[in-house]
Amino acid sequence: MISTGNKSTRIKHNYPATDDVGKIENNCMVYFIRCQHKMGNSGLKQHYETAKKTGTLKLSERKLDEFPQNLLALSPLLRTLDLSENKFVHIPDEIGNFTLLKQLNLNHNRLTTLPEALGALTKLEGLNASSNQIKTIPWSLSKLMRLKQVNLSDNRITEFPPMFCDLKFLDVLDLSKNRITTIPDAAAALHVVELNLNQNQISTISDKLAECSRLKTLRLEENCLQLSAIPTKILKNSKISVLSVEGNLFEMKQLANLDGYDNYMERYTAVKKKLF
Repeated sequence: MISTGNKSTRIKHNYPATDDVGKIENNCMVYFIRCQHKMGNSGLKQHYETAKKTGTLKLSERKLDEFPQNLLALSPLLRTLDLSENKFVHIPDEIGNFTLLKQLNLNHNRLTTLPEALGALTKLEGLNASSNQIKTIPWSLSKLMRLKQVNLSDNRITEFPPMFCDLKFLDVLDLSKNRITTIPDAAAALHVVELNLNQNQISTISDKLAECSRLKTLRLEENCLQLSAIPTKILKNSKISVLSVEGNLFEMKQLANLDGYDNYMERYTAVKKKLF
């Protein structure tokens, strides 16, 4: 109540009812979320504009579970795409439209497989799909003749993936931290310089692996290998100069008793001399 001379004027205050307070709070929260969403889209637009100039788009650590809008518009331009550390369960077939890609990073997502459409990325040189839940690899990857490095570590792969054999430019294949039990005869067609199979469940190695024309580093640490499972041919007649087998079902000093060990040590020592 306000006094004005001899008269008093009563002012009516329109305070919200108790039930309305919750509605107001909810509306404010919705508005806040919309603002955040707009800010996020604005951030993506800025990334897109930069990507148009550089050919590189990094969308890591954004909690994405599906392709962002307008990403496909960049397919004729991108050479590097980083979608790591998100929440993707699958990658859509539209990835096959990014035919200029040279580097694709999908690590630390929730993928259980890779799409067949990846086979269309014939200019791809680097593929990183580590730290997912991948169980199977599509045969279409055998078409990626320009691949140089593939990282599929920390997944759930149970069989050695033969689709990477006959890729003549593939230097490094990382299959560590999977569930592979056998290195098959087909692995002889690999052209890699380094093959990483650490922390699998391997108990059998084909002696044909010694026929790999470029293989120099073979990593087999922390598997299920008996001493007798190490093929003499790999020690005696291969080009392997670094053989890592620590953490298997034998003591490392026993390795020196195997036929061909001296031949292996000659190669190992020669490489060490070159490094120093």
